Amino acid sequence: MQFVSTELQGIVVIEPKVFEDERGFFLETFHRPRFAAAGIDVEFVQDNHSRSRQGVLRGLHYQLTRPQGKLVRVVRGSVLDVAVDLRRSSPTFGRWFGCELSESNRRQVYIPPGFAHAFCVTSDVADVIYKCTEVYVPQDERTLLWSDPALGIKWPVANPIVSAKDERGVPLSQAECFA
Repeated sequence: MQFVSTELQGIVVIEPKVFEDERGFFLETFHRPRFAAAGIDVEFVQDNHSRSRQGVLRGLHYQLTRPQGKLVRVVRGSVLDVAVDLRRSSPTFGRWFGCELSESNRRQVYIPPGFAHAFCVTSDVADVIYKCTEVYVPQDERTLLWSDPALGIKWPVANPIVSAKDERGVPLSQAECFA
């Protein structure tokens, strides 16, 4: 595995070593000692699987008092995966990072606690699987407005399909953030 740091401290793109032949392929998606050696020394407590159709945008979600670190990958299709730094003490507060995750590039991204997370489906359908460091607590969830001009996120879809909850997200200027 190769661990690639990004301009937002804590976000790491993981590029797996893939063993492929005429039978198919094999790759490791998680190896705790390798992750810990790369600075991702966490315990995952919940796995999630989401299927969405083209043009669906889910997010930007975060939990305030029990923030989740997430290890995200796509096993079918492709998405633009996005994280926004909500740590007020961070020099990159309010900035976003995005990368393509797809079944063909087999990348993963680790997003530490303190970030809002979203993805937008760029293929006909996408299956997104992610591990979380905290369990989901509905009353703790907050939603940052995906279309907030202050964030300047360059989404790949002009008019994405979003839930009513995501449409009611708050702009960064009104968001409850981390210290």
